[in-house]
Amino acid sequence: MDSTNSSIHPDFLLLGFSSHPGQEHLLFSLFLCMYLLNLLGNLLILLLTRSDPHLRGSPMYFFLSHLSLVDVCLTSTIMPKMLANLRARHQGIPYTGCLVQMYLFVAFAITENFLLGVMALDRYLAICQPLHYAVLMSPLRRQALVGFSWLLAHLHSLLHTLLMSRLSFCGRTRLPHFFCDFQPLLALACSQKRLSELLSFLEGGVLVIGPFLLIVLSYARILWAVLWVPERRSKAFQTCGAHLAVVGLFYGTAISVYFRPLASYSGDRDKLATIMYTIVTPTLNPFIYSLRNQDIKTGNRTYVFNGKGNEPSGQWEFFHQLSMSTLGLR
Repeated sequence: MDSTNSSIHPDFLLLGFSSHPGQEHLLFSLFLCMYLLNLLGNLLILLLTRSDPHLRGSPMYFFLSHLSLVDVCLTSTIMPKMLANLRARHQGIPYTGCLVQMYLFVAFAITENFLLGVMALDRYLAICQPLHYAVLMSPLRRQALVGFSWLLAHLHSLLHTLLMSRLSFCGRTRLPHFFCDFQPLLALACSQKRLSELLSFLEGGVLVIGPFLLIVLSYARILWAVLWVPERRSKAFQTCGAHLAVVGLFYGTAISVYFRPLASYSGDRDKLATIMYTIVTPTLNPFIYSLRNQDIKTGNRTYVFNGKGNEPSGQWEFFHQLSMSTLGLR
């Protein structure tokens, strides 16, 4: 690569958490534990929902299995490189690798955004439209909703990645972030970036704010529907409150990072906000959506049976106890 091309398309240096020298070992241990917990919780949900026919046939668990898959993909796009950089002296990433990481991150993050909206709509239809629920959430329609979520998210990511690939960076290589994110890359570019910034506000805003409003309206209708049923009121408030807390954390931190002028970008503050919606919420999702869930308990218990009686086989007993504790079901 000649000097001209290298100045337009340089390899980047991920500064990560270099502003906290001496804390690399602590951060490495913390993020490694969170990553392993994320993998364990989400892969367990995938295993249970795919192996149990009852869960596999339910729209809610169909959507939950895709959410778990997206959470695993989202964190795996970021965490391995971040953990390696915390232990390595050289924290560089090639230009092509940076664009690939940005593409995958944006695609999985937007897919999660759509799936959270679809899951809220599913709960609204199940509670407020129970007589029509089987028709409204038929297998074909729920597959179409998930397929559309994946497709639209990847098209959105492809658009922004192509726009980013047209920008030059004038030899600027020090990226004040722990992965190749759209916003800090855009702030680092030195060429005309008005179109990318405008699309980030307009098109990106519609794709993010739309599902968020759908979630708020769906849960508002759910709470209003159960408000007059005393025996269901307490459980509904607890469940909806937990869901809305995680959704609020996801959208609140994401909106605070992406929907404001580039000039106001702040490295340390935005890195903390990014950790919330890229690492913390994907780790919390399997616990929040499965906590004290009787169907998941039954599916987990059924899965560990040896098929010859009513007792779990010895080889699966430890897995059963571990999975119940991991998901908070004991």
